[in-house]
Amino acid sequence: MEELDDDHENERRPLPMVLLGGLYLFFLMLTMSTFGHPYPLFGMILQGRVAEVVVFMDSIICLYLFLGLMKRQQLTWYLLLGYNIFEMVNTLVNLRFITASELEKMMGQPVDPQALINNNISVLIAIVLLTIFIYRSRQYFSNRSNFLF
Repeated sequence: MEELDDDHENERRPLPMVLLGGLYLFFLMLTMSTFGHPYPLFGMILQGRVAEVVVFMDSIICLYLFLGLMKRQQLTWYLLLGYNIFEMVNTLVNLRFITASELEKMMGQPVDPQALINNNISVLIAIVLLTIFIYRSRQYFSNRSNFLF
């Protein structure tokens, strides 16, 4: 049923796929750990049931990305690029529209505006570099099947 270019069952998984798989497993665990907490999305801070639904959906997406990486699914390559672009846009919009004073009210403790900017820019740079790495690793996504199982 699987459409593979080569027989990958007896072949070692390439290092870029192992690294990406570990990273997206970490992203899955990190996303799941935010369940029940406020969630910043496109300049709004979501709370309550809405935030929980968004975190759940994000967790499902991260799980799919992780499994797709382990299966070396070609469709996952496109989804990874799309997900990372979404995260970059979300980070930029949040940086522009969510103020440090808003976060201070929500968290109940002081937030350094400069640190907030530095942290978001650092995350943005990391996602850009990760996306470049994924883009260059396209040859490792050789499973053309649209199904994970």
